[in-house]
Amino acid sequence: MENLPKRPANYVPLSPVGFLPRAGAVYGDRTSVVYRRLRFTWSQTYVRCRRLAAALLSLGVRKNDVVSVLAPNVPAMYEMHFAVPMAAAVLNTVNTRLDAKAVAAILRHSQAKVLFVDYDYVRLANDALQVVADAGAPVPLVAVIDDIDRPTGVRLGVGELEYEALVSGGDPAAELPSFADEWDAVTLNYTSGTTSAPKGVVYSHRGAYLNTTSQLLSWGVGTEPVYLWTLPMFHCNGWTLTWGMAARGGVNVCIRENRAADVYRAISDHGVTHMCCAPVVLNILLDGIGEAQRLAGPR
Repeated sequence: MENLPKRPANYVPLSPVGFLPRAGAVYGDRTSVVYRRLRFTWSQTYVRCRRLAAALLSLGVRKNDVVSVLAPNVPAMYEMHFAVPMAAAVLNTVNTRLDAKAVAAILRHSQAKVLFVDYDYVRLANDALQVVADAGAPVPLVAVIDDIDRPTGVRLGVGELEYEALVSGGDPAAELPSFADEWDAVTLNYTSGTTSAPKGVVYSHRGAYLNTTSQLLSWGVGTEPVYLWTLPMFHCNGWTLTWGMAARGGVNVCIRENRAADVYRAISDHGVTHMCCAPVVLNILLDGIGEAQRLAGPR
């Protein structure tokens, strides 16, 4: 047995990020992300993630640096689950329901190097960054995520970065850091801080990979599911189904808010096969059952 060491032919460190290049090759022409009128294929998503990873490296992001994001379930949020670890950095998805003080506590504790902010949360981000600055802590670089389907032009201030500009400026052929240790951190999540200051939890590449495959197996998710993102991706990385949809070549249907009309319309328009809902979301859907009947039309 001593003549059987680990080699690339018989051993690969486990990482959920590996699901993306496979999806780009195996499911390349299939739809990966749907958001309003926008559609990407898996080959496009793979290239966009490589571009963003290269852009992060050009900003000075290095191994184990934390990249935070404050955003709803939009394509950028999904892409960052792959692009950030592809740059050997650690993704920190921030709960959008927190107040500025809690967001600032997370940014300070995580020592985030870059903060991506969706246009709807600019005021919250500005307030949180002010708290960080007032405490004398390092303030991260900031990049705005504008609406990719209906750009608003919202900015945080003069000279800040913009998500789509970073993606378009990144080199998809750039050499990305090699991955060797499955015990490396892939994400850093925080509790909601309901009982005290938010507390951090680290996911390793190995742990995230095993949880992803466990979710798919226990749920019996087949090839090419159509998954509706009613569960926030900031919540435990969407229960790792962010990576799971790449593993199964699924469609990620993204909506900004869990309004009954939007959910029922997405189910009707895209043939949704899977979704995850907290009880409060199920109550929203029950209260909006009339919308579902209207969309279904006369029988």
